[in-house]
Amino acid sequence: MTALLAATGLEKSYVGGDGAAVNVLHALDFELAAGEFVAIVGASGSGKSTLLQLLGALERPSAGEILLDGQPYAALDAGALAAFRNRSLGFVFQFHHLLREFTAAENVMMPLLIAGTDERDARGRALELLTQVGVAARASHLPGQLSGGEQQRVAVARALASRPRVLLADEPSGNLDVSNAARLHDLFCDLAATTGTAVVAVTHNAALARRAHRVLTLDAGRLVPAALTSEDAA
Repeated sequence: MTALLAATGLEKSYVGGDGAAVNVLHALDFELAAGEFVAIVGASGSGKSTLLQLLGALERPSAGEILLDGQPYAALDAGALAAFRNRSLGFVFQFHHLLREFTAAENVMMPLLIAGTDERDARGRALELLTQVGVAARASHLPGQLSGGEQQRVAVARALASRPRVLLADEPSGNLDVSNAARLHDLFCDLAATTGTAVVAVTHNAALARRAHRVLTLDAGRLVPAALTSEDAA
């Protein structure tokens, strides 16, 4: 299996309130292939969101290296890294963070317009994605006129607007009911299977984790294969 995204020897430390170093990640290694869906589970406070921020180039590691398609993050300055992130990585969070004054279509268009895409092309891409996630009929609606599940699917469409190689999701179904969560889980599986987009989802939802190709537990700052049980849904 050829790695699309590879992290080696990742370390992340913060300075605690007492001035002492708090080590969150320890010599962590991770590989992800194109079209692969990986779920990461673990106790609250274990560093799952920190790992996602490093993989998403939102933070720099204290040590170690991350490469996407052979491109090392560390070789890019802040401006180049931001452009690379916008082009190659998509993000979905527990709360959709849609811009409430813009329609569903306009929200999906936004990253494309920021990147300089022609408005007509951006709208066409937005409608294509809203169709893919099953909310094309709601394209002209404001977020406040959408259900929670619809808003989250619009957020997924927005994350896919720039055709990212990797989709990173942090508790994506944590704010949804069982029915809408199941629809979102189906969408992630379909994305990986049909588009080659790689998906990494940090989750406490055992139903989502069981749909993944691999499930890893973040434990003591390292990733290890998970043995998932019904208790993992807690």
